[in-house]
This record gives sequence, C-alpha cells and structure tokens, in this order.
Amino acid sequence: MPADPRAVESLLAFWVEAGVDVAYADAPVDRMALGLEALKPKPVAAPGLAPTGAARPALVRELADPGAVAAAHDAAAGAEDLTQLAAAIAAFDGCELKRQGARQAVFARGAPDAPVMVIGEGPGADEDVQGAPFVGRAGKLLDKMLAAAGLTDRVFITNTVFWRPPGNRTPTPAEQAACAPFVERAIALVRPRLLLLAGGASAKHMLQTSDGILALRGRWFEWRSADGGLELPALPTLHPAFLLRQPAAKKKAWEDLLKLTERLDRPPRPT
Repeated sequence: MPADPRAVESLLAFWVEAGVDVAYADAPVDRMALGLEALKPKPVAAPGLAPTGAARPALVRELADPGAVAAAHDAAAGAEDLTQLAAAIAAFDGCELKRQGARQAVFARGAPDAPVMVIGEGPGADEDVQGAPFVGRAGKLLDKMLAAAGLTDRVFITNTVFWRPPGNRTPTPAEQAACAPFVERAIALVRPRLLLLAGGASAKHMLQTSDGILALRGRWFEWRSADGGLELPALPTLHPAFLLRQPAAKKKAWEDLLKLTERLDRPPRPT
C-alpha cells in the first residue's frame, strides 16, 4: 500500500526543521549487516598499495555573489527610514529570487519601534500575493501566539529573504546573504532589544551555525552584524508552519515565547 503523501510531507518537514538537509543514499541500508561484515577478518594489503574505492564527495556550501552583497549594502545604507528601506528592497536586483516567479518584494509589518523583531525564513504564497510577511495560516498562528504572550503591538516582523522562493523551498545561503544587509539595516532602524528567530533557516543564517532548530530553540545567543557594530540577544524558536504540521510542538514554542517575554519585561539592573 503506498504511503500517505501528507504523512510523507509532514515527516520530511520534521527532519528539515531538525536540521537534516542531506540524504546519504536513495535506498535504505541494513546497518546490522554492515556491522557484522565489518567484524570479519580482512586481508592485510601489501605495503605501498593504497586502498581502492571512491571517496565520498564533500558537501559544498553555495557562496554569495560579492557584487550583489556589496550592492545591497550600499542600497541599505542609503535608507534613512523604513519606508526608504522598503523602496530600496523593491528596487534591488541582486537576489536571484526576484527573477524566479515572485510577484513582489515582501518586506515587513509591525511596530516601527518594536522592542522585539521576529525574523522568519521567507515569504510564502499568501505573502507573495498580499505583500506582507506571515499573513497565511502560519502567520495567523504566529499572531495568536504573540497576542497570548502580550506581544501584539511589540513586534516588528520580517524575513531573511524578501521574495518567495519557488515552491516555498528553503532559501539558499547565497539568497540570504544577498538580502542580509537589508535585514541588518532594518535592525539598525527599528532598534529592537531582542530578536526572535523563527525556524531553522532563519536561526542558521542569523547565527551562522549549522545546528538544527531542535538543538537551538529555547537558548539565548548573541547575534552580531557583519561589521560587528550591532549586537543583540537572539532566541531561536520553532517556525509556526512547523507547528501546524506538528501540533504537539506548540508547547515548546510557547515556552520560548514565555522566556522571551520574561527577559523583555525584566526590570533593569540598578546601576
């Protein structure tokens, strides 16, 4: 009996959020049989002979176009407020996603002086149509959670990329790098006190780590801008789209929000 496509999709999404982004083989492997085989005595090779067999290819990380990053930095630096920054993003041509079927640039929504900035992965289909981040099913869940935590008017919401990736795929490191100067400029203009990184793609990019979201969530990190001029506490959490697929994980995301609000509302230390 063929597997339920919805169950397969949910399982794959779970492993992506957990940080698994590569498969070692297309077919299952009997590790027990391999282990027994490894225990068998092996003939000793003659001196001077190298073992045969193809080496496993190294994983290559896609590099960003330095010209695109430099152009984004110049465009972002020229924006003196969020309105100008939105216009600069819309006019920017250095991110390949802009030429891959996206209808429009999707920048941000929320309070321009918010103490918390939520940074997600990238726009989806609903966001591409409406021109604002987190407005689909996942966005509605995010809004409910923020409201329950008392954060409705205390957040500014954006993403690591501003154009919808085809098929809602995860944005590549190169695409995120091309948009990074705009994200950093948004942080500089809003001047939040804390960052909430929603999902593995956001947390990995913003914190420059390869760890999966299940290892990162609920822990405080220090985010630093590329030039070292900005530094803020950052809390990774599960993406609301993941919570729609795995409702049992909502408890963990709620714990993260409580941790964030506790730090946000913590009385300042006496000087």
